[in-house]
Amino acid sequence: MRRRLRIVLAVAVALLVVTGAVVAVLWWRAADRTDLERALALGPAGAERVSWTAWADVRRELGADVDDGSSTEELETFLGEGYDADLTSTSALVESAAVLHEEFGWSPASVAWELFVQSGDGAAVVVGLPESLDTDELGDRLADLGYTRPESETGVWVGGGEVLATAAAGRPVSPVLQHVALDAEEHVLTAGDDAAYVESVVADRGGDEDFEEVADAVGEPLTAALYRGSHACAELAMSQSDTDAQAEAEQLVTAAGEVGPYTAFAMGVQPDLDVLVALSFETEDQAEVNADSRAVLASGAAPGQGGTFPDRFELGEVTADGTVVRMPLAPVEGASVLSDLSTGPVLFATC
Repeated sequence: MRRRLRIVLAVAVALLVVTGAVVAVLWWRAADRTDLERALALGPAGAERVSWTAWADVRRELGADVDDGSSTEELETFLGEGYDADLTSTSALVESAAVLHEEFGWSPASVAWELFVQSGDGAAVVVGLPESLDTDELGDRLADLGYTRPESETGVWVGGGEVLATAAAGRPVSPVLQHVALDAEEHVLTAGDDAAYVESVVADRGGDEDFEEVADAVGEPLTAALYRGSHACAELAMSQSDTDAQAEAEQLVTAAGEVGPYTAFAMGVQPDLDVLVALSFETEDQAEVNADSRAVLASGAAPGQGGTFPDRFELGEVTADGTVVRMPLAPVEGASVLSDLSTGPVLFATC
C-alpha cells in the first residue's frame, strides 16, 4: 500500500513539474514577443496586408500629453504632429478620431495600439484598449449609440451604416466601425464593416505564420505596413508604373543581379524614426542573393516614384540573417519614407 502511494505521489509530482515547465515556456514565449507580435496573434489568419500603429509609443515619441480627457482640439493637434512625423499613415482610425473621442470613449489619444487587417474576406481593426476603460462601460456606450447588444459577451455588437451615421452627426467616420466585438479577457476591441467577418476574426484569432519572421525583424515599430509576399509582389510591383518607368526598372534589375520573390514584406518606423525594411525568403541562399541585389536597387534611381532613393533616405548595411533580409533606411530631412514607399511601385521591393 505504501509502495503504491509512493508511486502515485511520484507521478503527481512529475505531472506538476511537466505542467509547470509547459506554463513557464508559454509565459516566456509570450513575454518574449513584441507588442506587434502579440497583436498579430489576436488577428486572423489569411491577411494580405496588416497596418500597425503603436499609439501609446507614438504619443510618447511626440511628447503628446493627450488622453481620453483631452479636448478634441488637443487630439487633432496631436494627430497633425503625427502626420508630419509620418507616424499615422497606416491607421484606419484617424479620420474617425473626433467621433471616437467624443462618442465612443476611446481614440488615438488613449488606446495602446491599432492593428488594421485586410484580406480577401474583409477588413477589420483590432484595438488595444486603454487599461482605464472598462469593457462593460464601453458596451453601455455602444448600446446608447444604437448598437444591438449581442447575446454573448464575445458576440458582435451590430450597428450598421445608419447607427454609425447618427453617432457621427455629419463628421467623418470610417465604415470599419459599423460592427464591434469586445474581448474583456484580452482587453481588445475588434471592429469591421461586415458583422460576419468581425465574428470570424474573433473566432479565428491566432495570427499568420507568414508574418512571423518579418514582424520579429522590425522589432517594436511605432508604425508599420506588412504584406503577404504574393500581395506585396502585386501591390508594390513596377507594373503599376508607366511604360517608360517599367523599361528603366527592367534595366536596373538586370544590372543589379538576381531578384526573387519573398514570402513577406514589412516596413516599420523605429523609435529613432529611422525606417527598417524586412523581407523573408524561402531559403537562406535566396536571402543572401537578394540582400546584394536589393541593396543595389535601393541605392539608385526610383522609377515610378520619381527621382532617386538617396533623395529619400540613406541606406544602411543590408544584411541577410537566415532567411530574412534587413534594409535600414535613414530618412533625409522632410522625407516621409513609410507613407511614400509602403505603396507601389517600389523598385527595391519588386519581385
